[in-house]
Amino acid sequence: MVRGMGGRVRRIAVLRDDIEAISEDIKASFERGTDLIFTCGGLGPTDDDLTLAAVAKATSTSISLNPIAREFVETRYKELALRGFVANDEMTEPRMKMAHLPEGARPIQNPVGAAPAVIIKTARSSIICLPGVPAELKGLIEGPLKDILAEVFGRGSYRERELIVECGDESELAPALRRVGSLHPDVYLKSRASHFGPDVKFRVLISASGKSDSEAAEMVERAATDLTAALSDAGINQQR
Repeated sequence: MVRGMGGRVRRIAVLRDDIEAISEDIKASFERGTDLIFTCGGLGPTDDDLTLAAVAKATSTSISLNPIAREFVETRYKELALRGFVANDEMTEPRMKMAHLPEGARPIQNPVGAAPAVIIKTARSSIICLPGVPAELKGLIEGPLKDILAEVFGRGSYRERELIVECGDESELAPALRRVGSLHPDVYLKSRASHFGPDVKFRVLISASGKSDSEAAEMVERAATDLTAALSDAGINQQR
């Protein structure tokens, strides 16, 4: 999704449910100049759902009850109770926990679950906190967050192309990939194989993000042309 909107994922981290660990990783992302940070998971009602507390610590803010988030959580539990999915619609302490957000944060209605997504903008970056349940995350990305993400990424475009290379040893590909990578620093090159052996064919992914469809496509095609030439020079065949 990020690539398709013209962005590029710089880092992915899997962290334990620990405020300090999450906070430190977010602050490290600030230091790297990251434009947009996604968190996934940790927005629920249990004591190990600590993402928002960690975000508050990383942004030097405090957690407080957000009236808009409270209204959403309360309405959602009324809906769930009417459908028989939960026993009652009482706003218990664990349910109220999902309506406590970092100061300055904006809740985004979750079309599937009870915990709202959260957006926090700082002077250095934007943070989007998403639920970890796959159906909820997908529902938010394809629904309420779609226009917001379009604003963040602008009118970017992503294109990719895959070449099949007849080569059983990835180390033989390395010089050609290095050569083309130095000529096209804004193009991402990645070789993939499942095992060693003379029958192995490597898949080489060539991808790029640009300001328009034509720009991204041209970047990919130029890199593909140069890679084909580099492979030919190295005596490596490309499958037609």
